[in-house]
Amino acid sequence: MSLAVLLTSLTACANSPAAKNFEESLAADPKLKNNPATFGAQEVRSRQQSQTPEATVQLPADFPKDIPLYPNATLQEVTPSSNENSSVSTRWLSSDPSNFIANYYRQQFQANNWQVIQGTSTSDEPKSSLEARRNDIQLKVFIQPKTVTNAAPNQPQTSTEIQISYSRDSTQSNPTPTSTPQVTDDAAVQPGEPQFVGPVQSQDSATQQSGTLDNKNPTPTPSSQPNSQEFSDLNKVPQEFRQYIQDLAALGVLTVESNGVKSSGSTTNQFDPGKIVTRRQFARWLVAANNAMYVNNPAKQIRLASENSQPTFQDVPKTDPDFRAIQGLAEAGLIPSTLSGDSTAVLFQPDAPLTREQLILWKVPLDTRQALPSANLEAVKQTWGFQDAGKIDPKALRAVLADFQNAEKSNIRRVFGYTTLFQPKKPVTRVEAGAVLWYFGTQGEGISAHEALKLAGSQSQ
Repeated sequence: MSLAVLLTSLTACANSPAAKNFEESLAADPKLKNNPATFGAQEVRSRQQSQTPEATVQLPADFPKDIPLYPNATLQEVTPSSNENSSVSTRWLSSDPSNFIANYYRQQFQANNWQVIQGTSTSDEPKSSLEARRNDIQLKVFIQPKTVTNAAPNQPQTSTEIQISYSRDSTQSNPTPTSTPQVTDDAAVQPGEPQFVGPVQSQDSATQQSGTLDNKNPTPTPSSQPNSQEFSDLNKVPQEFRQYIQDLAALGVLTVESNGVKSSGSTTNQFDPGKIVTRRQFARWLVAANNAMYVNNPAKQIRLASENSQPTFQDVPKTDPDFRAIQGLAEAGLIPSTLSGDSTAVLFQPDAPLTREQLILWKVPLDTRQALPSANLEAVKQTWGFQDAGKIDPKALRAVLADFQNAEKSNIRRVFGYTTLFQPKKPVTRVEAGAVLWYFGTQGEGISAHEALKLAGSQSQ
């Protein structure tokens, strides 16, 4: 009965002001038609954008645009430079695996002409450290997996921390002219500068040293070599090899394990000239030296293998820090492998010592740039006169004979001098490896590290 009375009343008052007010009170808000409410991700994103300047860490305004930043990483912390540390440091977190991130930076460095100074990783701990340089920017990237202790419901249990630190080299962007006359025709590089190579000496001894190393062929200032190394123990290098190591260090070829020693506010490395060189280390140096010598001749450069290449050696996987160099040498046919038809060469043994016969076998093809001559044991005995020629691996005989045909430019003569014993299985030291890498080519056509430095210096002017 009440409902019927109500309906009758409404019908009777349909055109009255009270009925219109009641109808409008039940109608939808017209503002919602043109302004629908935002829910879920859109609302969260809008709120984050409005709070970004206050809620998140910001990169410095002068952060170099050249530095690659991993896309799926969130900035956590920025540590500005100080009087004690000239580097600006940033810390990032990503949910992606560490090897993905390391591969990203290697690809970015290669694609954007960064000069990689050092790239290391360890087999017992999945972390990577990359150091590169471009123009006046010195960049270090440290990548390490982290375990999340109190993970949120939808948060992964692991993450990857990325530390990116950079500094600018003021000596390259604002070179300071000097009015002091020099002993040589090139500007001297002083201790503390990025291009300085050698032990720190007093001013008097440094002046004397500059006139005793090689007055006829002074080493040009490697101002254009952004990845030159500093070694604090070059005084331990024998005098006949010292110029070789200085030139190669200035070219940035002789990367060594991180053994930095802080001295006078700067960090220097020890070359350890008498230390045995490993197969992986020489493979890395060989590629770096060849490409530095022929930086303007792509036809003579060794191509680094693609990260998608199928590993040739069972003990050099894609995750190995020297995979691209070792695999590149195999794909170029410069070291024995299954690709070159040697079915027994399934292992590279990267951390084994490099022997003398392997040194010549890998290097000589890059000198001659042609097929090695046929050789037998008798031919090697007659030419070199080695008493122990019978101990040389048959695969290395052709390279040893071809090296003899290079006369005074031969690697064996340059490194071992006059000898009637080759000692093919004897491990090679770092200084001996450097002496071999100082010159590429034959007597008629070739280039030394010294000439490569001069060429780089003239092109930078």
